[in-house]
Amino acid sequence: MGAQRKIITDFIHPPLLRWTSVNDGVMGGLSDSLMQRSGEGKGVFSGHLSLESNGGFASVRAPLPENDFTGYHGIELYIKGDGKRYSFRLRTDLLFDGLVYRQEFDAPVDRWMAVQLPFSDFKPSFRGRTVSDAPPLDPARIFQIGFLLSEKQEGAFRLEVDRIEVFQS
Repeated sequence: MGAQRKIITDFIHPPLLRWTSVNDGVMGGLSDSLMQRSGEGKGVFSGHLSLESNGGFASVRAPLPENDFTGYHGIELYIKGDGKRYSFRLRTDLLFDGLVYRQEFDAPVDRWMAVQLPFSDFKPSFRGRTVSDAPPLDPARIFQIGFLLSEKQEGAFRLEVDRIEVFQS
């Protein structure tokens, strides 16, 4: 019997998430990003990462209509990338700033692939620094999801997302 899955978003069927950009402009940087829906019904996180003016990150996030993923073991992303390394982020509150749980993944160029991100591998972080005394991620309290590009990966970027699911092993 296969693993149980639940779609968080597929960019076609409701609920369609409301994505907001949060870029390094909050610190004076010049990066920009958007999450848009393509004509093929895929999510596209794209923009330009600039290192000028103390810049260095571009991100999008969306609040979730459902927050309790008890019984699931992690997130699975179906993505096609540009060869860059991205971070998928979970928040256990609806605050603008605060603790985030993150996990990095590579997005190979022009090839659709599934990326499994177990909840147990998400690292607590605050403004890019690991928080060693934070509690582990609680799958019963996931209020926001998001993507981030940083790590001095300057230039244009594009990550296509077919769907985001939770999975059971």
